[in-house]
Amino acid sequence: MTFSIAARCARTGTFAIAVSSSSPCVAARCAHARARVGAVATQNITDPTLGPRGLDLLADLSAPDALIWLKRDAHHLDYRQITLIDSEGRTAAYSGSKTLGVHRTAQAQNVVAAGNLLSDGTIPEQMVAAFLADESADLGDRVLAAMRAAVDAGGEEGPVHSAGMLIVDEVSWPIADLRIDWHETDPIGELAILWQRWKPQAADYVSRALDPAAAPSYGVPGNL
Repeated sequence: MTFSIAARCARTGTFAIAVSSSSPCVAARCAHARARVGAVATQNITDPTLGPRGLDLLADLSAPDALIWLKRDAHHLDYRQITLIDSEGRTAAYSGSKTLGVHRTAQAQNVVAAGNLLSDGTIPEQMVAAFLADESADLGDRVLAAMRAAVDAGGEEGPVHSAGMLIVDEVSWPIADLRIDWHETDPIGELAILWQRWKPQAADYVSRALDPAAAPSYGVPGNL
């Protein structure tokens, strides 16, 4: 029901995680990231508590070690599919024995992808390849290119209806938390459109929080 990618920009240390599913509001349950720490995807029969717990572990451990400890405490582990990436770009992935349908994970330095109920078992590898194709590009663009590669390769066995992308950088809050919680035909395409609208403004909204007097206005009611 789900495919995802978690990634780190080697140049900036920024993390991004993107996910899509046939079910509504997938990013609210599955995507977790923390600035300077890492990212965690928890999917298949999702346990959202694994995200914050995984991030707490990543604050002190490598992704492979964090996964070991996360699995020790997790309930109903056979139903879970989990990926992690840490502050040095190390990755880890797990698929329980009751993960649905065709399922795979793929890993490289600074990127990990996973999916279940896939139409093609090579999709996570294709996502990783798409992410690595242009290491000079913006992290959000690279993650969305990987998501589009998944769709182009066949995606899930059925249509996806929701998608989201979370990006964290130096500040304690996400610099992007974009969600298409339901779309009949193309949530990833709609997410890409939303990202292109948000991307030029993202840094300015950080400035608004840190130094409102220096932040630009976008001409909407209530702006300074």
